[in-house]
Amino acid sequence: MPAKGKYFFNESDDCRISDPLYEKYRYTSQQHPLLLLLLFIAILFWTTLIIIFFVTAEAHSHLAFIIAVCAALAVFAVMYLLLCMESLFRRWLSLFGVMIWICFLTVGYVSLFEKGSGYQLWEQVPFFLFIIFTVYTMLPFGMRDAVIISVVSALSHIVVLTVVSVTSQENKESIAFQLLANAVIFLCGNFMGAFHKRQMQVASWDLYRYTLKCIQVRMKLKIEKRQQENLLLSILPAHISMEMKLAIIERLKETNDNRQMHDNNFHSLYVKRHQNVSILYADIVGFTRLASDCSPKELVVMLNELFGKFDQIAKENECMRIKILGDCYYCVSGLPVSLPVHARNCVKMGLDMCEAIKQVREATGVDINMRVGIHSGNVLCGVIGLRKWQYDVWSHDVSLANRMESAGVPGRVHITEATLNHLGKAYEVEEGNGHLRDPYLESMNIKTYLVVDPRSKHCVSNNHLPKTRVNDGLKMRASVRMTRYLESWGAARPFAHLSHRDSVSSDCSSSQGRRRKEIPLCSTGRQRTSDRNSSQKGRIEEDIYDEMMSTIEGLNSTTPWCGRSDDFCGFSLIFAEPGLEKEYRTIPILKLKSYFVCASFVFLCIFVIQMLIMPKTAELGISFGVVAVIIVLILFVCFAEKCLKCCSDQWPLLRRLCAVSEKVETMPLLRLPLAVITIAALLIIAIFNLTTEKNKPANFTGSNDTFGNTTHSCVEETYYAYCCILGFIACSVFLQMSFELKVLLLSIAVTVYLIIFNTLQHKDIYSNSTRFFIKEPRIMTNLYLVLFYITLVLLAKQIDYYCRLDCLWKNKFKKEHEQFETMENVNRLLLENVLPAHVAAYFIGEKRNEDWYHQSYDCVCVMFASVPDFKVFYTECDVNKEGLECLRLLNEIIADFDELLLKPKFSGVEKIKTIGSTYMAAAGLSVTPGQENNQDRERQHAHIGIMVEYGIALMSKLDGINRHSFNNFRLRVGINHGPVIAGVIGARKPQYDIWGNTVNVASRMESTGELGKIQVTEETSKILQELGYSCECRGLINVKGKGELRTYFVCTETAKFQGMGLN
Repeated sequence: MPAKGKYFFNESDDCRISDPLYEKYRYTSQQHPLLLLLLFIAILFWTTLIIIFFVTAEAHSHLAFIIAVCAALAVFAVMYLLLCMESLFRRWLSLFGVMIWICFLTVGYVSLFEKGSGYQLWEQVPFFLFIIFTVYTMLPFGMRDAVIISVVSALSHIVVLTVVSVTSQENKESIAFQLLANAVIFLCGNFMGAFHKRQMQVASWDLYRYTLKCIQVRMKLKIEKRQQENLLLSILPAHISMEMKLAIIERLKETNDNRQMHDNNFHSLYVKRHQNVSILYADIVGFTRLASDCSPKELVVMLNELFGKFDQIAKENECMRIKILGDCYYCVSGLPVSLPVHARNCVKMGLDMCEAIKQVREATGVDINMRVGIHSGNVLCGVIGLRKWQYDVWSHDVSLANRMESAGVPGRVHITEATLNHLGKAYEVEEGNGHLRDPYLESMNIKTYLVVDPRSKHCVSNNHLPKTRVNDGLKMRASVRMTRYLESWGAARPFAHLSHRDSVSSDCSSSQGRRRKEIPLCSTGRQRTSDRNSSQKGRIEEDIYDEMMSTIEGLNSTTPWCGRSDDFCGFSLIFAEPGLEKEYRTIPILKLKSYFVCASFVFLCIFVIQMLIMPKTAELGISFGVVAVIIVLILFVCFAEKCLKCCSDQWPLLRRLCAVSEKVETMPLLRLPLAVITIAALLIIAIFNLTTEKNKPANFTGSNDTFGNTTHSCVEETYYAYCCILGFIACSVFLQMSFELKVLLLSIAVTVYLIIFNTLQHKDIYSNSTRFFIKEPRIMTNLYLVLFYITLVLLAKQIDYYCRLDCLWKNKFKKEHEQFETMENVNRLLLENVLPAHVAAYFIGEKRNEDWYHQSYDCVCVMFASVPDFKVFYTECDVNKEGLECLRLLNEIIADFDELLLKPKFSGVEKIKTIGSTYMAAAGLSVTPGQENNQDRERQHAHIGIMVEYGIALMSKLDGINRHSFNNFRLRVGINHGPVIAGVIGARKPQYDIWGNTVNVASRMESTGELGKIQVTEETSKILQELGYSCECRGLINVKGKGELRTYFVCTETAKFQGMGLN
């Protein structure tokens, strides 16, 4: 079980290398394959030694050697088998590492002291160098332990040979120089090994970090996908949501690619026709009077609880809620899948709604009731417009269902004869007489019925309990009694479902079969939600842990030595994707300059060794001088930017040099030649002076020849070989350079070296003696050159795999991060199509809140704009595909209206919704509540003028549509301003809306207005006149529920000129 918060970190977080998951990752990705490599190389080397031994020596004469090598071979074979038992091997990893080191050291000292022709100071130096280098690069030690073990290995060799040489009769000066040369070799091996280890540790942590981040983004991506689906499904049914989602993603891609949208005569229309459905309209009678006494929170809570209950009833009865209009609720049964019992579902739902309101009335004493109207027929359903999508239905049958509700009876379900025919004998009915209450029903000769609720027959009178409860709360306001009672229903909060993505967890189930639960999007301010989110965050960490474990296990199946991967092509490890291979070849190498510094240090070590051992000749000085100049120039090119930064402004040549220096790490065409020149120079200088010195009499370190010519020649040859090995190591420190290039350089070098060392005609001092092969310089030179060549090539292959894996994960992280950003943008667009931006931040974001959203505003301008002629235009016949083509035109009208909102001038205007062919918008909702009084009067009322300008722009848009469609539609606009209450209601389909007397009056201004004119109230006209608009008094008109109101028409011609001033 991962510790809390362990796998969530930022770029600035400390790298905790002790993380157990990282330890397992490092073991699987580095330590395990490197140990396999080391054991393979060692077994191969021991086997080679045994073969040579039996070919060249007598077995009984060197029992210690053969026993030591065979024992080491057996130990390594056992360890190779233990590598397959990962849990056991990982538990004793350090112990096994020490055992391997001890085996190497034992074989080294047995070889050193094997009886033969005495002890030479140059013996086993390359083998101890091999031990030092592999301790850093292949054995599973930390940096501190590796340094200690390597220093002990080096010092032990120097000290032992120093002690042995004290009793020797050889020249003390020559002994000192050879010991110093050995010390330089070991020092170089330690520095290069430590550098190699440090770079691999950083690379390993970096790769682990990117792998973890990639998995985190992948998890977030799954959460975002689930959130996106939930969010989209909270707005639209599944059968059209995916089509619109793909359209949004395509639009985002076109925006990111800076491409223009495809020219199209029409906007996309997401509307489909469905037959044999039942439409239910329900209105809460008496709610308007009750709402006028409510606080903003009470109103929002009340609506949410009521409509939440209705959504629950709809779900139980297989009905789909379409929309909420104020206190009106309508739904359809038979969408998107046709249901033979659609009429029964709607009737049952209507009866349940009436029963729910009855319970509220009896429990609270509040005089409210439910009026339900149902009709069965055909509908066109879908989404129109570009903003604030709301799933809606259109058809004559929908209009008739609306009429059935308005002509219904409170507390009863009012149905048409068409619905009755679908019911069969499921319910008893009685005459509805709807034609007496609605002239449209009478003109269309619609026969209606009232459904008898079966529960009314079995209802037992029990009035004392409700009366007691009502009497207990008579001192409370009706709205308070309603709110308290409805809160006991416990309706879900809007967008609460976005916090519970159990399906994401199921998608991420691991092989261990952990039980998955809900995953939170982010934390909330409520205590219980915070507690829940804490546990859910733990579950996210479990998911990340399991995913990481799965990735680590996957690393075992993809190694440099087997090509079982979809990302790589066989042994070469070339990326299967050509673009990624090109990216890898050109990726910047940030540590490149340190490679050249290391190569310079190796050059310095080779120089010191040859100065200590080789004769001081002019050729030696000249050759090293030339190489030194080359290396200094390369270092100057690498570090010119830092060295000459202050002087570059004065000298153009230096400025160009600094520019080149900046590109060393990023430009392959520059860094590759520099690396090749550096490595080639080191490989050449390591052996260059051997051929020039072979025929000259030796003058060892400028003193008299103590060893004699032949002895010195042997010493020279061995130390030249050691310099060649250091050249190999210098090539290996270019970690991120091209693997093929390193193999080419090493292969050429080892071939040339073997040819040179095997063709030199040195007369060996020991040629006449029977000398054990392990002490034979020529044989061991060949063995060690091949040993280091194989080791460094295999190590370079493993490093190339790490580098490619790092590039692969970064590429995957980049792609998944782009997908994540796309998902976030899609979610943002979806959310902005449901809520205003400032409201969306309340529900989704770092400061997410799950409480009810409600807000009161002192001054908001509300506009209703309708196209009354569209009702006449809309017909259902075969020519227009049963009304579909009519809706296509309405979609163009609404979409063009929506596009106007993209103009900066109308950024403060918020579309609320569309109701049929009526467009509702408001301005002033983006102002922070409570700050209206801080604004000056003219600025406070400026949004009223902007709303008038928007109304005029809508008229101009409609005129343009008329010209292209050969129609004569005219807009009727009503505007009012004043206080409103804003909130989000509905858990299953959250919907932002505004309520209040201001909204009702604005609606009446539109419905009682005239075509082509903007009608406003007297209070609004006064403000408009202060802003410079001209208004014409219409007089007193009768407004339903308000009596007679004096209204005004805005002179639109004057307003067009006034709009220039508002800008």
